[in-house]
Amino acid sequence: MLRALLILAISLFPAFALAQGLQVGFGNMKQDSALPVEVEAESLSVNQNDGSAVFTGNVKIVQGEMRMNADKVNVHYQSDAAGISRLVAEGNVLLVQGTDIAEAQKAEYNIDDGSVHMTGNVMVVQEVTTVTADEMIVNLNDNTAQMRGQVKTILRNE
Repeated sequence: MLRALLILAISLFPAFALAQGLQVGFGNMKQDSALPVEVEAESLSVNQNDGSAVFTGNVKIVQGEMRMNADKVNVHYQSDAAGISRLVAEGNVLLVQGTDIAEAQKAEYNIDDGSVHMTGNVMVVQEVTTVTADEMIVNLNDNTAQMRGQVKTILRNE
C-alpha cells in the first residue's frame, strides 16, 4: 500500500511542478557577487557609448566558485564604470556552481542582486536528479532556484 502511494505521489509530482513551478536548490556554497569577474574569449568588442563589451567565441567566465561558458556574452557596466552590473550570455550557456550544472540557450546574471535568469531548454543536473523547464531563476545568495514552464523531473535510483 505504501509503495502504491509513493508511486502515485511521484507520478503526480511532475504535473504539480508543471502547474506551480518547482523550487530547487542550486550550488552547495554561497556565491559572493562582490568577487572579481574574470572573462576569457576569442574576441572582444567594446562600446563606449552604452557602456558594454561583447565577448564572443568560447567565452569562459569565472567568479569565485561559479563558472559560466557561452558562445557570446554581453557585459554591461555600472553607470559610473566602477564595475559590472550584469552579464547576458547567449548560445550553449553552461552554469556550474559547486556540483550542480545548468544549461540553457540564454542567461542573464545580475551581479548586484546575485540572480541568474536562464531561458530556452533549461536543464539542471544535480547528483541523481535532472530537471528541465522553459526557464529558471537562480538566487546565488541563498543557493535556490525556481523552475517554470513545462517542468519535468527525472529521479534516478542510485
